[in-house]
Amino acid sequence: MPINILMPALSPTMERGNLAKWLKKEGDAVKSGDVIAEIETDKATMEVEAVDDGTIAKILVPEGTHDVAVNDVIAVLAGEGEDVKAAGAAKPQSAAPRAAAVPAAPSHQEAHPSAATSATERTAPAAPVAAAAAHGEGRVFASPLARRLAQQAGIDLGRINGSGPHGRVIARDVEQAQAGGALKTAPAAQPALSAPPSLSDQQIRALFKDGSYDEQPHDSLRKIIAQRLVQAKQTIPHFYLTIECNLDRLLAAREQINAQAPKDKDGKPAYKLSVNDFVIKALALALQRVPDANVTWTEGALLKHRSSDVGVAVAIPGGLITPVVRDAHQKSLSAISREMKDFAARARNRRLKPEEYQGGSTAVSNLGMYGIKDFSAVINPPQATILAVGAGEQRAVVVDGKIEIANMMSVTLSTDHRAVDGALGAELLGAFKLLIENPVMMVV
Repeated sequence: MPINILMPALSPTMERGNLAKWLKKEGDAVKSGDVIAEIETDKATMEVEAVDDGTIAKILVPEGTHDVAVNDVIAVLAGEGEDVKAAGAAKPQSAAPRAAAVPAAPSHQEAHPSAATSATERTAPAAPVAAAAAHGEGRVFASPLARRLAQQAGIDLGRINGSGPHGRVIARDVEQAQAGGALKTAPAAQPALSAPPSLSDQQIRALFKDGSYDEQPHDSLRKIIAQRLVQAKQTIPHFYLTIECNLDRLLAAREQINAQAPKDKDGKPAYKLSVNDFVIKALALALQRVPDANVTWTEGALLKHRSSDVGVAVAIPGGLITPVVRDAHQKSLSAISREMKDFAARARNRRLKPEEYQGGSTAVSNLGMYGIKDFSAVINPPQATILAVGAGEQRAVVVDGKIEIANMMSVTLSTDHRAVDGALGAELLGAFKLLIENPVMMVV
């Protein structure tokens, strides 16, 4: 039976992607693990591997196609021993029981004890295939085999408690539900909320004279950024706290460390620390000292993180992306510096993997290099905090009743007030300020 190759979900938030390039053509034989295509998401380009052995019988979505919906059939694979021409001529079904492609480097694997688990079920990535759920907005994360079993059993996937990674529904969960396991209570219908009136595209264009503007269509990255900003401002009660930090000791330490950096064989320094590297390290350590602020809000509980995983906003053409420095509190300043340089280079080429920019318990947004004195950043859901960093500049300050010149930096902490209230946020900022103004404490 021909196997449908579906547009994979390369991240939990992915709904559509661009089929950038086919690396195999019709008639080519493929083996499980072969890279068959490149898919562009809103933030990265990723390789996709075949799961099954066979021959590419028909390519249904040509390379260069934009906005291909997740789960759409993009090609047909003839299995071993099948007639390739017949498989290519067969009309593909709109939904296939198995997806014949997965991302090239999934970050997690689904474990299932059943001997009947298919190859697709074993190699499916943790980033699950998205499906419509309650209210048309929620999404049920489930493996392809779990979807097929639930459909055969007539069980609503949205009512099954998932035990896989990140709450994903796997085959075992469906089998337990079919055997009489507890199901979630069906949600009660919610009254529709009337949205405030907004101008249509035509109405907006009518406000401007014809020929007075050029149109630049939104790309997928800009659309995702817009959606997440609206989500953040509509769902997170932002609260802002600002503090001033003296950088004199930090700048002196940075200059001395960089001057003493070992040289490579070409005579170039092995690392060159930036002020931002110190900021990342200080925020990570501050979260360890104030663990009640190292949290994520959910409707059922606060998730208290043991590790300080710090996202860092990186500007790229058309938007920004936030790669995450994992376990930043345990890493040296030089390690953070090298990691950020690698992230920035690959981010600009859209070569970051989803696991490199998803998650994180906090974030840093630094506009100091643009001369911005201070600003308030928008929290990146589901994080509960983000630190906005302004430029370091010489200012007149009062020390022991005398006016002196000092290098000062303004930082503003945005908090999700449901999870981190004003007093807790102030405690976190106090710990951050102490570390920034005494950088030797970051290396002991």
